[in-house]
Amino acid sequence: MEIIGYAAAVLIGVSLGLIGGGGSILTVPVLVYLFGIDTLLATEYSLFIVGVSSAVGSVSYFKKGLVDFKMVLIFGLPSIISIFLTRMYLLPLIPEELLIVKGFTVTKNIFLLLIFATLMILASYKMIKRPATGDADGSDFNRNKALLAAGEGIIVGVLTGLVGAGGGFMIIPALVNLLKVPVKTAIGTSLVIISLNSLIGFFSSINTVKIEWKLLTSIAAIAIIGIIIGSQISKKIDGKKLKPAFGWFILVMGIYIITREIFL
Repeated sequence: MEIIGYAAAVLIGVSLGLIGGGGSILTVPVLVYLFGIDTLLATEYSLFIVGVSSAVGSVSYFKKGLVDFKMVLIFGLPSIISIFLTRMYLLPLIPEELLIVKGFTVTKNIFLLLIFATLMILASYKMIKRPATGDADGSDFNRNKALLAAGEGIIVGVLTGLVGAGGGFMIIPALVNLLKVPVKTAIGTSLVIISLNSLIGFFSSINTVKIEWKLLTSIAAIAIIGIIIGSQISKKIDGKKLKPAFGWFILVMGIYIITREIFL
């Protein structure tokens, strides 16, 4: 199964490099189901893998001037604060057993995976539906939109802190639709925000878990190879054309997780 897991890690990186998000939503399921890692530990590993690979992927966008650091501050700072608070204080408050329904025990691991599956279904919808255009120049930026973006940044931070997903599927639409950032700049900016969120989240809670660095760095290295491949492919193929197909794949995976955790 680990061989399949490493192959999936390539897919995670390719998605991040090609469409600027979406791949991170696969990281925890890959770690849990293919590498057999405990769910809570998988969220920690995911933060490192997504953070490092997104940082590498953002380099080419930075060199091309496709990173808007004002948007990184507006969206990213609230995310960073909320992810830190979530990892340090909210996550430890969740009990190991939440409730029992007709003999079925909803454990902390199952609860996190169900949240993750719900996010996957939401992400799939955003990928499958017609993408927003990003030809605006940000000239109609105002305080209300900044507040909305900051609010969404908080939501992204909480979700990232809980389940270890980068949140690119929420960040990019917010940048394009709310703040009128051009699509390519939104992708580069999203990668910077994801890398900051994920790595800060990882290091803020690293002392609460035992890290198997050899396994973690090997998976991250494979994901980095994938993001480099994805970045090269994006020069020849428009990522927006592949996004709906990837969205359907994410949808099937989300339904599979819900079915497996509740009915199997």
